This record gives sequence, structure tokens and C-alpha cells, in this order.
Amino acid sequence: MSAIDLSALSAHQVRDSIAAGEFTAREAAEAAYARIEALDGDVHAFLQLTPELAFAAADRVDTARAAGDELPSLAGVPAGIKDNMNLIGTRTTCGSRMLENYESVYDCTAVRRLLDAGALPIGKCNMDEFAFGSSTENSAYGPTHNPWDLARVPGGSSGGSAACVAAGMTSISLGSDTGGSIRQPGALTGTVALKPTYGRVSRYGVVAFGSSLDQIGPFGTSVDDVALALEAISGADSMDATSSSEPVGSYADGLDQGVRGLRVGIVRDMLDLEGCGAEIRASVDMAAETFAALGAEVGEVELPATRHGLAAYYIIGPAEASSNLARFDGIRYGHRAADPADVLDLYMRSRAEGFGPETIRRIMLGTYALSAGYYDAYYGQAQKARTLIIEDFRAAFERFDVLLTPTTPEVAFRFGEKSDPYTMYLNDVYTIPVNLAGNCAISVPSGLCSASGMPIGLQIIGDHFAEATLLRAAAAFEEATGFDPVPPLVNSLGS
Repeated sequence: MSAIDLSALSAHQVRDSIAAGEFTAREAAEAAYARIEALDGDVHAFLQLTPELAFAAADRVDTARAAGDELPSLAGVPAGIKDNMNLIGTRTTCGSRMLENYESVYDCTAVRRLLDAGALPIGKCNMDEFAFGSSTENSAYGPTHNPWDLARVPGGSSGGSAACVAAGMTSISLGSDTGGSIRQPGALTGTVALKPTYGRVSRYGVVAFGSSLDQIGPFGTSVDDVALALEAISGADSMDATSSSEPVGSYADGLDQGVRGLRVGIVRDMLDLEGCGAEIRASVDMAAETFAALGAEVGEVELPATRHGLAAYYIIGPAEASSNLARFDGIRYGHRAADPADVLDLYMRSRAEGFGPETIRRIMLGTYALSAGYYDAYYGQAQKARTLIIEDFRAAFERFDVLLTPTTPEVAFRFGEKSDPYTMYLNDVYTIPVNLAGNCAISVPSGLCSASGMPIGLQIIGDHFAEATLLRAAAAFEEATGFDPVPPLVNSLGS
């Protein structure tokens, strides 16, 4: 292993150490690859490593430092990139055989901005196929394992992005979140994971799942890490008409302001949703007590329409997915079946061979919901439920600055434990309403489960474009709890 222990350094510390000449960006990249070599055979966080790109980026940072130039905010910080984000010089497979041989011909805006800020592209991270899943068991290239317990899942669909940070292989990573795919694996791996407001970060260059729901966001081992990464990737983009021109603040600057006077609301009715464990509920109450002790004004709020969130999402999300994935037909894009009898045979066999079971399930569900005679009964009703959820959040933020819920109803589960789709879908019951409403939210570690020793995540939800307030609250909670994010198992594996 390299003498540089990335698991012991925040992104901020890596950047500052490089700026001070304590080690070089090239040495930081070498440390990342050494840790990957030691650990990723067990964890399988990466689908592709990109040392040529990473070392070229590192050399640019080292050259700039030698010349006395001011270094950017993430100079020399090793980063993982979810494999649904395009980057020239890499394959972008989306965890699917359908795109097994697809090579990116352009850059995802968020990835390019991360690299422009000096981050080192270490590799492309494993994921549930086309981001359809909550465990990274649906990857066509094998599952990712949770660094806290290799017999358990890391969450999904951004499981590889979460695991590489939890294992100290990279300092930060990017994931995408359509219904919880950043926050849920963040909670299950003990990392800090942020879903920005819809439109805060450009979606250009990320392979679309649900276009009205998708958002790119960062993972890190600290709130400071994700604040730095968020600032780097945020802002308007002429290539994405849904990106917002709302000004981007300096998110890292306000993290030490504390929460005195901040209005914090516990979403009490969400704690009673199906499947929420007693220890998970208790962790939210303990978090509320922590905020109160820090000087926040704590109260309770109800979001009654959110109980329809899961049902609405599994109409809207698959409907948008069925439309977005129609292009992968063996003719325009994607896997092409050999020796087809005719065009129809080519189309049918290419999709049957290229897509996995969960992807096929969601395409069929979405196509059915949009079909003639069913559109109003399903898709139309789901959109009405979405409107009610938006109105509930709007009313809640008239009273409170941030809201507290669990991130997940349980800690990381064992591989194969969720044998039917419904029990798997329930893992996103707390995160989905935030995507339907377009709000920002962050998952921060709030302790360990007494029975399993696995991390528990607290979800803090903010109003639209209230990332600065959200991060301020998360930073205060993080400092008060003092959670150690390094999995003991990973340390033993890497020693």
C-alpha cells in the first residue's frame, strides 16, 4: 500500500497537502490505485480504471503547482464516476450488456466541471443496470459489496460510487439520484451523500432514466467534501434546458455557522411508514435532540401525501424510462443481435439479450402505464399525487428550514435477501418523495446499528436551492456526532 492513506484524509486535506508540497497529485493517484489493487477484488466498486486519464490530470496539477499557479478547489483529489456519465476516453456501460462496447464521444458536463476543478478521474463505478435498483445486484458485471460487510449490499443504484469512497479508494465520487440512488447507498455505506435540487446540476451527458427526476450529486467522507464537489459541478449549462441559472454560492464557506435559530422539523408521519425499524426511528429522535441541544428550534410536521410517493414514482419513473430507453434497439444504439431474420427479430432479440430482468420489468411497466386506455388511470393519477407531494413540501418549508427523516427504513441487507421487487422498492420509501418534489436532500451517518454494526443514515431535506442551509445543518450534526466513517473491515483487508 502507498504511504498516503486516502481513507484518513478528506478531499480538502488532500488538496491542501498537495498545495503545501507534502505529496504530489501523482502520488495521490498512485495511492488510490494501490488501495484499489488491495481492496477492489473483494468490493468490486469499479467497472473500468482510467490510469492514463488520472495520471495526465495529476501531472497538470503538479505542473501548475511547480509554476506557482493557484490550484483549483479539488486539485489532485481522486474521484470515482458512476458509469452512466460520459467521459471521453472511457466506456459508458450503465452496468448493462446493452452498452458493453459503447465508448463515450463527449463529456458529461458535471464530470467535466469536476475535472476542471482539478479532480483525478480514477475510474468508472459499478451500478445497477441503467440505475434500476437499490442494491447494485442488478449490474450485468456482478454486484458491488459493502465495505462494512462483504456479505451485504452497498445500496443502489450508485453502489459503486458509494463503496469506493467508503473503502477509501477515492476521496469523492459522483452518483446519480432518480429516487434515492445517491442517498440510499450513502446511508448503507456510512458516507455523506447529497442529492441537489432538480436543475442545480446539469444532467447533460448522463444517460437518462427519468428525465423529470434525475439529478447528479456527490459522495464524500465529510460534509465539507460534498460541499466542495457540489460547488464545482453546479450551475447553469446551455446544453441542458432544465438546468437552473440560480446563482451558485460558496457552499463550503458557511459550514461553521451552526444551527442556532434554525427551524428543524421531524416528519413524524413518515416514521410510521411500512418497514421502518425501531432503531432507525430512534435515530431520528436522537438527531432531533442533537439539533435542539445545538440551539435549533425543533418541531413536528406531517407530509400526508408522501405515503403515495412510492406508488406514484413506480408509475412516473418507469414511464419516463420506457421512453428514454427506446433508443437502445440494436439499430440506433446498443447491443445488436447476430443474424436476425428480419428487422422485427433484430429489434426484439437485441433488447432481450441486452437488457437484464429488472430493466425489462420497468420498461414493460412504463410502457403499460403510457398505453392507450391506461394513461389517465395510471400516469395521470400519479402526476396528480406528485402535485400533492410538492404542495406538502411547500407548506412544510413555510414553517421549517430543514426536515428530518430516516434515509432508509433499515440498514444494509444481505445479498439475495430481497427476493421480490416490492420489498426491494420499499428501500426508497423515504428518498422518493424528495425527487418527486425536486427538493435537495443529504444523507449523513448518524451511528451504527447495535445488532449488525452497520451504518444508519439520517436524511436532512431542504427547500429548493437551499443547499447552503442544508449543508450547514449537516455539518453541525456531523461535528456533534463525531461519526468515524472508516469501515474496520476495510482497514483489515488493506493492512
